[in-house]
Amino acid sequence: MVLSRRTATYMLLVACLVLFLSPFGWLAVTALKAPAELRALPIHWWPHQPDLANFQDALTAFDYLGYARNSLTISVTYSVLVTFASAWAGFGFARLEAPGKRLIFGVLMSTMMLPAVITLIPTYLMFAKLHLLNTYMPWVLWGLCGAPYLIFLFRQFFVNMPKELEEAAIVDGCGTIRIFARIFLPQSWPVIATSLILSFAWTWGDYIAPALLLDDDHTTLAVKLATGYVNAHGEPLSNLVAAGAVMYVLPVLALFLIMQRGFVAGVATSGLK
Repeated sequence: MVLSRRTATYMLLVACLVLFLSPFGWLAVTALKAPAELRALPIHWWPHQPDLANFQDALTAFDYLGYARNSLTISVTYSVLVTFASAWAGFGFARLEAPGKRLIFGVLMSTMMLPAVITLIPTYLMFAKLHLLNTYMPWVLWGLCGAPYLIFLFRQFFVNMPKELEEAAIVDGCGTIRIFARIFLPQSWPVIATSLILSFAWTWGDYIAPALLLDDDHTTLAVKLATGYVNAHGEPLSNLVAAGAVMYVLPVLALFLIMQRGFVAGVATSGLK
């Protein structure tokens, strides 16, 4: 009975894995097809002659590496800044006392229910008046402000840390900043890994903000992938789009594989009271 239940569990997990990976698998197969095979009927699941030259063509159709560098610059800058800003805010909500702290925290959490599309026009107008369009300063400012969900994760993690650690540091003469930097922050590596992965993935995959705030020279790979692969008639080259998209997701997958243990631990521990 135990064996059958375990087998059923494994079968369910394998089915979910196949379901979740099937879009990426179809994308990878499309990236290996010649243009003629994409238009042929009936549809063939696997290409007759896999063509790896599609990946080379995807890199040379436009300055792929240059736009990837733009995306990497924005993503790394934002993820690092928002992680430490959120950690500092989460520490304040968890360990410091101030009038109205719970009310402020409640208002902060309520902003997660606000659709991002509502703030698009005000955001554009604000950065336009500050002359920050076509620069990466909006992502710097967003990062320095922290993110509500990440603040929540850090707050939940710091609340669970023993008070004795903080009291011992105070006895040794540590101030608030040193307590945060030397005791709480080093202990929060699982949440830091979670924050880095989530914030990097948010920024790397964002299409709307770069399309709204950046010109063609400064825009990101996400925007360029949508418009960069067309033929002389303006029709999309699906095999090159697929090849470019496969290479596009690799940095996020690599980051997750490197930090997956910390990511799982961070999600698990931050939900504890």
